Amino acid sequence: QVQLVESGVGLVQPGGSLILSCAASGSAVSPYGMNWYRQPPGKQREFVARINTIGDTTYTDPVKGRFTISRDNAKNTVYLQMNSLKPEDTALYYCNRDRGLGPWPWGRGTQVTVSS
Repeated sequence: QVQLVESGVGLVQPGGSLILSCAASGSAVSPYGMNWYRQPPGKQREFVARINTIGDTTYTDPVKGRFTISRDNAKNTVYLQMNSLKPEDTALYYCNRDRGLGPWPWGRGTQVTVSS
């Protein structure tokens, strides 16, 4: 059974930075494209960023130039560096592999709150 554990919960002021981690157990992440998603309060879960197996990245427009996704296959972990945070980035953040293969069981997510 694959388990995903997101961490990096934080309350940060607008303009601040935070790094999130997603640690996987039960399967290696190295063969898969990995993604970060977020679910703002009262809204559906949405795509944030993706990193493929060779390190190419894609981002949703609202976070381009501010967020950076990365992976450390040796640690079986995916990261999301978030800079210049805005109140609209407030959400529960999740990670998972590419959907085409069927998602792994979702983790609990990690809460990010951007507020002054």
